[in-house]
Amino acid sequence: MRSFWSEPFLWIHFAGLAAVPILLGLCLLGLAVGEPREPVWQELLLIAVVGIAPVLWMQFFRPFNIFSILIVAIKPEQLTTEQRKILSLFKTPLEQLLAVLAPFFLVAILRQIYLGASIAAPVAPFPPEWRLAGVLLAAVGFLFSNLFLQVPVSVLRVLITSESAFAATEPYPLEKIDRDFTTPGWQVNQILPLISVQPKQSSPASEPIIEDTASNSSNKI
Repeated sequence: MRSFWSEPFLWIHFAGLAAVPILLGLCLLGLAVGEPREPVWQELLLIAVVGIAPVLWMQFFRPFNIFSILIVAIKPEQLTTEQRKILSLFKTPLEQLLAVLAPFFLVAILRQIYLGASIAAPVAPFPPEWRLAGVLLAAVGFLFSNLFLQVPVSVLRVLITSESAFAATEPYPLEKIDRDFTTPGWQVNQILPLISVQPKQSSPASEPIIEDTASNSSNKI
């Protein structure tokens, strides 16, 4: 196991991928309100732009700082050297490329949701005449589904980094973290408890005792 795999923030944000189907379901409910307006591409374009542009801009220019949860984040000066190395991996050209490619997957799903949204009409959250409200709800759901896809994809790219490449990575400059990363919420000294794993040591009592049978036999004579 790679040493940096013990960083809990990587796994917390990677687990956010599980929220994507739920958020796409919210998008489906929004599109189930009323009938699509002509031309169809206008609604799809609105939802795609609102859902993709903000997250794409963030991940391309100021990636999400994963050392945060909900409304709190760790102060930059409290980050360890290993954590700052992880931040450096989020600023590579490959991460920017993934930020551009990931939305294409969601756009393909959005089109299928749009075409089949009528099946959810019985459970639509608004009356049919509130079509615009439904489209806005779909846009919000698509925005957060894109966020919860982009961040785990970036985390996955970090997780598959080799141990040697991670060791050669320079820690991100402390004074640039606030400027170059999107850090939501209040900054605190610590969020998760520190966990240290100590190597298990064998106790002397557990070591096997080898008796000198020859010596014992001579003592009995």
